[in-house]
Amino acid sequence: MKRKMDGATKRFIAVCTIPTFILYFIFVLYPIVNMFGLSFVQWNGLLGKKTFYGLKNYIILFQDSQFWKSFENTIILIVLVTIVTFILALLFASILAKGHLKGQSFFRILFYIPNILSIVVISAIFYMFYSSDFGILGPIYRAFGWEYTGILGDPDKVIYAIAVAMVWQAIGYYMVMYIAGMDSIPDELYESAGLDGASKLRQFFVITLPMTWQVIRVTLTFFIISTINMSFLFVTAMTNGAPDGASNVLLVYMSRQRANGSFGYAMAIGTVLFIFAYGLALIVNKLTERDPLN
Repeated sequence: MKRKMDGATKRFIAVCTIPTFILYFIFVLYPIVNMFGLSFVQWNGLLGKKTFYGLKNYIILFQDSQFWKSFENTIILIVLVTIVTFILALLFASILAKGHLKGQSFFRILFYIPNILSIVVISAIFYMFYSSDFGILGPIYRAFGWEYTGILGDPDKVIYAIAVAMVWQAIGYYMVMYIAGMDSIPDELYESAGLDGASKLRQFFVITLPMTWQVIRVTLTFFIISTINMSFLFVTAMTNGAPDGASNVLLVYMSRQRANGSFGYAMAIGTVLFIFAYGLALIVNKLTERDPLN
């Protein structure tokens, strides 16, 4: 039989939840709605009159080759960083989970270190690594008789060079999440599977993967959101969109348009990015949906 909440309990719940809803409205809902509204105006973002522009910002946007290049780079990073980070984080987690490896605490800390470093520091490390003057790749290329002018200056390779830095930074964070999920799996399941003759590889696919699926689902959504956000930081720190916009991503291009006084146009880019990211997260959530295993 359900107990009815008395007035004091209801007031206590209201006091606890109302501030949260107020903050959510101020810092989440209102900025999103405001972004949609400003995408239909022409404005410099600071002073001057807001002029209703209708759909012109979107018409210009869909005819803008730099926008499509930035969109393409964003998709490349989402796909590439997600797949590579997911595979490597899952691989390292399966090796370091359950305490079967000697010195596992050391390796867990070692893999997690990139995640606690500043993005500026990581970008500087990889900038020097890719440099044609004092980087490591230059001597390797020249040892084989190849010319090396720097990957960050190559329009066809620069986005992939940034993807490597993003993967290196993210692996440790997701590895720790997967380890936490794997450590909660009862050892009895692996012992029973071993007695039935299941190999380590088969145990991974029939026990480890299904039992950590809910954690994996959550991280796949994280991959999408974090890659979009982190791409802005890495591109800004490493290339700032160079060479000639070849490494631009949507957030960098949006920020540049805002700085140039095209605030309404920047908000149109932000609106498209929001719809794309939200829609992609919903699709991934739906495709990975399954009944949880107990």
